[in-house]
Amino acid sequence: MEDLIINYSRMVYAVIMAGGVGTRFWPKSRKSNPKQFLNLFGETSMIQQTAERLQGFVEEKQVVVVTNKDYVSLVEKQLPSIEPMNIIGEPVARNTAPCIASAAALLNKKDPESVMIVLPADHRIGSPNEFKRVLETAVETAKTQESLVTIGIKPNRPETGYGYIHRESDIEMKNLNHPVYRVQEFTEKPDQETAQDFFESGDYLWNSGIFIWKTSTILDAFKKHLPKIFTESEKLKKSDFKTEDVRRFYEACPPISIDYGIMEKAEKVHVIPGDFDWNDVGSWTAVHELSDKESEENSTVKGKAVYVNSSGNYISTNGKKLVAFAGVDNVALVETDDAILVVNLDQAQDVKEIVEKLKENEDTKKYL
Repeated sequence: MEDLIINYSRMVYAVIMAGGVGTRFWPKSRKSNPKQFLNLFGETSMIQQTAERLQGFVEEKQVVVVTNKDYVSLVEKQLPSIEPMNIIGEPVARNTAPCIASAAALLNKKDPESVMIVLPADHRIGSPNEFKRVLETAVETAKTQESLVTIGIKPNRPETGYGYIHRESDIEMKNLNHPVYRVQEFTEKPDQETAQDFFESGDYLWNSGIFIWKTSTILDAFKKHLPKIFTESEKLKKSDFKTEDVRRFYEACPPISIDYGIMEKAEKVHVIPGDFDWNDVGSWTAVHELSDKESEENSTVKGKAVYVNSSGNYISTNGKKLVAFAGVDNVALVETDDAILVVNLDQAQDVKEIVEKLKENEDTKKYL
């Protein structure tokens, strides 16, 4: 790995997407301090863990963070090694395509031969060394094939909560001992029967949302498939990337995801299977699954708890009170100084609806 890092050190950049508000993680996640800045696992936040995962592969000065303009100070506080000029503050949310285009414009201006690794700030990866080995292959493929490269996760169950990548059955090439496949199509989250078919076929991978490509390659793809965003990115590339330049770019761009706008339409897309522990941490259910367990699969992350005839629960409190569960299964209790959430872990996605309800009333908006 060291030889590749030395060869690529001047050209490989990482772009961390950190603009979400994390509504499914209320009441911990708030507008002022969203999910990616929380310490859900261990003593560091998810965005800090994402940056740490890149150490030894991407130089700190070559990490770019794209976030909401209101979170720029949080990024600066949590990632002090990131150069201020490498933090792009989005004035409005426009989904992932404009986010990636703005970063590609910045990096292509710095280095026309640059390769960018795009990854969300809030994923959990438990095998960092294997992750880096897959990234090596992805960078090599993006550089030599000039294709759009993504990482697909080998499924271990018929999951309905993830999008899927349908790969070709036959390996197109091997790079650094990792198989590289052509992508047939991207598919949306399936129903249970379809997910079972995908799982049994062996030709489907979970869509990780991690991408690798040369900045010139992705900008060419924008030119072909999203010409409006490409035109605006060219204007941005010629600018000084000051606040007003970024504002004009985002306000001019249509809101669209990179998957729908480019990946589903592009002609040359490769996928590399990632056989490492990965989770997109999409709800309190995922946090419970990833947390250390006591007896009966109960997880007390913060605070004190007693369980009697109870199993599969998750508790995170402010530590001021003892929580006692009797005859309670599959429940999450999450406490902050001003709110308490109690939710069945099978319905953890409904937390997003709680946030919507809080928006309806002036008296409850203060809890957002």
